[in-house]
Amino acid sequence: MSGGRQQHARNYYRNYRTISLYTICVYICMCVYVCVYIYIYVCILCYFLSQIVKEYERAIIFRLGRILRGRAKGPGLFFILPCTDNFINVDMRTITFDIPPQEVLTKDSVTVSVDGVVYYRVQNATLAVANITNADAATRLLAQTTLRNVLGTKNLAEILSDREEIAHSMQTTLDDATDDWGIKVERVEIKDVKLPQQLQRAMAAEAEASREARAKVIAAEGEMNASRALKEASLVIAESPSGLQLRYLQTLNTIAAEKNSTIIFPLPMDMMQAFMKRD
Repeated sequence: MSGGRQQHARNYYRNYRTISLYTICVYICMCVYVCVYIYIYVCILCYFLSQIVKEYERAIIFRLGRILRGRAKGPGLFFILPCTDNFINVDMRTITFDIPPQEVLTKDSVTVSVDGVVYYRVQNATLAVANITNADAATRLLAQTTLRNVLGTKNLAEILSDREEIAHSMQTTLDDATDDWGIKVERVEIKDVKLPQQLQRAMAAEAEASREARAKVIAAEGEMNASRALKEASLVIAESPSGLQLRYLQTLNTIAAEKNSTIIFPLPMDMMQAFMKRD
């Protein structure tokens, strides 16, 4: 009887041990399954909720249509709420664009074609998104109108000679106008000033006439100085008649050095008058 009880106890312990091992294995499997499920769910959730912006970008988050308080997000990783949040990426790098050639009527009623280049960047991403529909297009249009307005107050000579001053004036005007849009205008340059062909020919003729007039004035001044020098030389020679003879001999020496076949001897008028009196 005692032996049967012991056998029954052994069987019960063996069955309990088997059930315990099976329960532990099931529990471990369930834990692993739950962990894998949670991991997959977290990965999917992070994939849909997390966003990454680059070093030169900033993200403006709208939650239920309102911009979140604080500065723009980025660079790096940030999270959004599904169905309630959306965001806009703003490029913070310097942007360059050409101003198309503008037909401008100057202060002295001359029509010229002027183009330029503008360098700007977004300084405040929140203002660039909230205060203006398209900051890039607005800056381009404003640059064109500013170029025409600034050049309209200058005459042609100032446009051709004071490009740096005009560019600085345009930069100051654009920077003040785009400050509420979060835009910083860094630099403005005037590229080319094109004049009409008729005006170019007229300016060339005027420059040529001016050069010819200066040449005539210089030649006249030279002749005047030469005549003064000759007058002073004649006064010196008149004081010494022998000096005139020496000048004759020097002139003959110069002519003979050039191997000329014909030599003209100048004679004093006094000698000719003596022959005339004898006749």
